[in-house]
Amino acid sequence: MSDDATAEAESKLVQRLRSGDPGAVEDVLRAHGGQLLAVARRILKDEHLAQDTLQDAFIMAMKGFDKFDGRSRLSTWLYRIVVNAALMKMRRKSFKSERPVGDLLPQFLDNGHRHGARGDWGQHPEKLAETHELQQLVLENISELPDDYRSILLLRDIEELNTQEAADVLGISPGAAKVRLHRARQALRELLDPHFRLGEAS
Repeated sequence: MSDDATAEAESKLVQRLRSGDPGAVEDVLRAHGGQLLAVARRILKDEHLAQDTLQDAFIMAMKGFDKFDGRSRLSTWLYRIVVNAALMKMRRKSFKSERPVGDLLPQFLDNGHRHGARGDWGQHPEKLAETHELQQLVLENISELPDDYRSILLLRDIEELNTQEAADVLGISPGAAKVRLHRARQALRELLDPHFRLGEAS
């Protein structure tokens, strides 16, 4: 199906939802449920939690459908709700509270030098996240960050959306997404530093 045909089909589906068509909800789940469940699985690494998250997120979306203003695609709006629901579920699962991002950003002395030594990770940090075990560690630490920073890291570095796609999901400009991603990566590295220092990573 072409992009134009997809957009037209989605527009008709939105109209049916707005009119209260009882079959529209089932059609939305049929059209987008598989992709949304896959996203929840990648975040949570647990089939039952992923299914529960999708169900909760879908109910939330349908109850709050009057808030959908049509400026983004329906699929993008649903994606955002599922991502946020999965991150919240992961935070509750790990019993960790979010950390103020300002506490995790690098601190600099008056002379411009960084306060405190940063460990040598021995390889590029993005490469460290490619294995299953280390990716889970990364996700657990992402869950400690505030919502805005968790979301941008997940979308760009885990889901591998490009900057424009991530910005669309989050409802921000591409420039703001780049700034937020830079700060989020700095904060995440501070959290991961004790795990990934050369000679200490497990």
